[in-house]
Amino acid sequence: MRFPFPTGRPIGLATLLLTVVLALAAPARAAVFDPVTFTLANGLQVVVVENDRAPVVSHMVFYKVGAADEPKGKSGIAHFLEHLMFKGTDTMGPGEFSAIIKRIGGQENAFTSYDYTGYYQNVAKQHLGHMMEMEADRMANLKLPADQIAPELEVVREERRSRIDNDPSSLHGEQVNAAMYLAYPYRIPIIGWEDEVAALTQEDAEAFYRTWYAPNNAVLVVAGDVTPDEVRKLAEKTYGQIPAREVPDRVALRGGEPAQLAARRVEGTHPRVDQPSWSRRWLAPGEVWGDTSKAPALEVAAEILGGGSTSRLYRALVVEQAKAVYAGAGYGPSGLGPQTFAVYASPRADATVEDLEDAVEAEIARLLRDGVTTEEVDAAVKRMKRGAIFSRDDSLAPARLFGTVLAAGGTIADVEDWPERIGAVTPDDVVTALREVLVDQHSVTSILRPEPRS
Repeated sequence: MRFPFPTGRPIGLATLLLTVVLALAAPARAAVFDPVTFTLANGLQVVVVENDRAPVVSHMVFYKVGAADEPKGKSGIAHFLEHLMFKGTDTMGPGEFSAIIKRIGGQENAFTSYDYTGYYQNVAKQHLGHMMEMEADRMANLKLPADQIAPELEVVREERRSRIDNDPSSLHGEQVNAAMYLAYPYRIPIIGWEDEVAALTQEDAEAFYRTWYAPNNAVLVVAGDVTPDEVRKLAEKTYGQIPAREVPDRVALRGGEPAQLAARRVEGTHPRVDQPSWSRRWLAPGEVWGDTSKAPALEVAAEILGGGSTSRLYRALVVEQAKAVYAGAGYGPSGLGPQTFAVYASPRADATVEDLEDAVEAEIARLLRDGVTTEEVDAAVKRMKRGAIFSRDDSLAPARLFGTVLAAGGTIADVEDWPERIGAVTPDDVVTALREVLVDQHSVTSILRPEPRS
């Protein structure tokens, strides 16, 4: 699966895990979030999720632009600009934005994905207006001091070295993504290829900012102890003063994905790999791309096949056959482009990768031949709904959920109607969807092994 880990300013493990959960898990019932949405005259979409359990708010701005929208040869520019957004405006010096939030006891961060770039602050409710003023200021008035460009570019390059170049799994994953997509820009790393990142300039960042950072290309989500009327007044006073600008058609800009006619294998070794890993992923439709009606069934299929210790793959490969130390499956429908359905496993010391591959293929063949039961579907749906409801206890979770869906081409209904769509999935739907997606010619098999000892 294409795990959509954001990249950007240093992010803690909890934030990374939250991102994965929101990308793979499903939204909760409408009664849990019950959002209010409206659009300002300049095109800024606003979503408000009320939660008065504590006097705090999450204020998040998502721009409908990410790494997949970058100009050819400028990979990493979306992420680099994310860093530079903290370098000041006409009224705020470099680093002052973060210093203010720290001084009032708030939390803030930013992240870049393939489909969006986001900025957020968690603060006491009385500071919401100030957050809107500051965020609107840098939406319209970003200034990039020349002496800040080279040092920040070096920060980005060091981030790539520490998170990608020094991590064998991440390095291998870049090669797998490049094989998975023949043309669609998901094949290019979010953080960028090293040689292209090293060549990025102030002019590149300013051009990208002027092209995409506009109110009519953004989503504002406010969640917490606040009312829609309060948010509307503050938003009109701040963001509402920024004029709309024409932005490119990002779907046309990205292009499509040509027909895939041959299965691919990406095999690698690395001296710092101790445990072999195996995976296979197939091109799949999502909530926006391809046959979108298949997305709910694929979500349920991933849960049945590999969603935890009760899943088919785990029971067969880890518990019964004792060939794997872990096994699972993954599918996330959210995204503007083609998605992937994946299965993965790692062999025990007394089993080979080839043994494991044969065993996974046998389990998939059995499912496609014999189907799944009503009981399996019902149990999977119940687990998915139960797991999603916990997000209501965190004001950041619903804010991030709505922002990512809307900025990646989805709608409020994609979130609110999710329980009904998932609940309507039948055993036949699951098998039909998998038979259409698990096509050899659309697959990439990945193997990463320890480097042989001489």
